[in-house]
Amino acid sequence: MLVAHPSADLYGSDRVLLESVGGMVSQGWRVVVTVPEPGPLVAELTLRGAEVEICSAPVLRKSALQPREFLRFVLEVVKSLKPCGRLISRSRADGIYVNTITIPTWLVLGRLMGRSVTCHVHEAEGSASTLMRRLISLPLVFASRLIVNSEFSLEVLTEAVPLLRRRATVVYNGIPGPAEPTMARAQLNTPLTLLFIGRLSPRKGPHIAIAAVQELRSRGASVRLDLLGAVFPGYEWFEAKLKEQVNRLGLSDSVHFLGFQPDVWPHIEAADVVVVPSVVDEPFGNTAVEAILGARPLVVSSTSGLKEASAGYESVQAIAPDRSDLLATSAEHLVAHWGTFRKAAWEDSRLARDRHSVVRYQREIIRLLSD
Repeated sequence: MLVAHPSADLYGSDRVLLESVGGMVSQGWRVVVTVPEPGPLVAELTLRGAEVEICSAPVLRKSALQPREFLRFVLEVVKSLKPCGRLISRSRADGIYVNTITIPTWLVLGRLMGRSVTCHVHEAEGSASTLMRRLISLPLVFASRLIVNSEFSLEVLTEAVPLLRRRATVVYNGIPGPAEPTMARAQLNTPLTLLFIGRLSPRKGPHIAIAAVQELRSRGASVRLDLLGAVFPGYEWFEAKLKEQVNRLGLSDSVHFLGFQPDVWPHIEAADVVVVPSVVDEPFGNTAVEAILGARPLVVSSTSGLKEASAGYESVQAIAPDRSDLLATSAEHLVAHWGTFRKAAWEDSRLARDRHSVVRYQREIIRLLSD
């Protein structure tokens, strides 16, 4: 199997890819993974028994749908055809597994070269215009089959291109939890520690979490916020804006930028509450599931795939997106009923381990790829 992926990071879809590759290798398949550049994902793939090839293919982003940028993207696709085609031939792969819809070169070229092509869809731009969603989704008509990470993603996808529904199957992400989860601390000695996990990007809402800290402090609470994650290259301006927000609000002693860390579990263990305050659609919600697997109460935006990821758990508080005041109020509610939520989070972690079992996930992926 030739596996194509758009980055070499270790965030949501990157970590899910590791479990997909692990399942393929466990079947005795030879797996070649192509990424556009070196990064922390490469070492993890190698540990799982995959071969890694660096081969750049253009990544489709929303900015590429502007007229001038779209022309540039098309030219980059044309330029990438030769090296990508050589890799497909050299790998001698029976099939191609394209992880995300953002690298259409592999979808189109793989099918034109007579390979079976599977695309694992991790995106859901429900707030985008119908035209944009159709343009992003159209290359998927070249895929032999689609694996989709949530019912929400499937609905967004098939509203844009209805004919894709008959070749799509929803498979919830397999997410490994901590080796030994621990219960949250019994007594909330100050400060209350909130944890944000994910990319520092406007859509993920770290600025909402920072504003909630200011709101909680104005209500007399002692609180700390840890921001675990880094920015996309080119988004350094947003990190600077977050730090300016912290300084302006006088929160430099309460908000801590931890940067990217490959192992999230020590940080979840050190936290009291995890917050996922996304302000726009999310296809699923791996960080929400990680919080639940780590047995920590969660405050999450009640929107899109986040609702699906956090449904059925008693330790979750769902709030309207883009509302720092509601995030602060939910944190206060958790504190006021800490014993109840602490116990519920522990029970929820067991449920999440079954729902997002890696073994179950890998079995389903292999079944679909073997059909």
